Amino acid sequence: MGIAFTKMHGLGNDYLFIDGTRHNIPDPAELSRRMSHRHLGVGADGIILVLPGREAPFCMRIFNADGSEAETCGNGIRCFAKYVYERGMTGETAFVIETLAGPNRVHLHVEKGRVASVRSNMGRPKFERAEIPMLGAPGRVIEDPLQLDDTVVKVTCVNIGNPHAVVFVEDATAVDLPAIGPKVERHSAFPQRTNVEFVHVRDRRNIVMRIWERGSGVTMASGSGSCGAALAAMITDRVDRRVDVHLVYGALTIEWAGDGSVYQEGPATEVFTGEWPC
Repeated sequence: MGIAFTKMHGLGNDYLFIDGTRHNIPDPAELSRRMSHRHLGVGADGIILVLPGREAPFCMRIFNADGSEAETCGNGIRCFAKYVYERGMTGETAFVIETLAGPNRVHLHVEKGRVASVRSNMGRPKFERAEIPMLGAPGRVIEDPLQLDDTVVKVTCVNIGNPHAVVFVEDATAVDLPAIGPKVERHSAFPQRTNVEFVHVRDRRNIVMRIWERGSGVTMASGSGSCGAALAAMITDRVDRRVDVHLVYGALTIEWAGDGSVYQEGPATEVFTGEWPC
């Protein structure tokens, strides 16, 4: 028997969901590399395993297209919530999902039995250099110069369960992501590598972001990346504490609330189901 999977996406950031209670996956990293391949597999930014939690109803494990395991995933968490609710694995519209970055509480907006959108608590951001983590002197990383061969970019760094390096540019849609992204992702300053966001600000409530995602490369969207981009814009006083982050296929709303936590809200879409041969 093959491995049943469901392809889902959050604004184009696509993952293959596998119910870990039905299928034992001994090597999820290798499976992700094979299934995620855009030409030789199903095609995705990675796989996500749906598992029971230790102290919460569910646990989410995320493996990028290159097989590396991610701490958290904003788009993935919304799709996860839709997956378990619409399959009757829970009847609750508010519950906690465990991730490597810690517990993530989600609130589902349901219309006629279907999840229309999900708001999730991504936790409290970290800004100190050692917490990113990034090598160098203590303190926040705000528009620090980073040498890339014969060019220099200025990065503002945030950890929202995983690391993000944000570069402010004149036009995020014009950035050559494959040329610049991997140089920042794998720069020696980042011992655990980093996600890389390129951002331009429209006004104090709207930013445009494009991403080179650690372990997956160019992706159409990123929930945690949108949080990182918004937070970097907030701590440099470019925007207010609630903004819309405009991506290739739509926008996510990011709020750094008064309780100190960061919330992201947006849609989740199911594409198709299939079976991967063993």
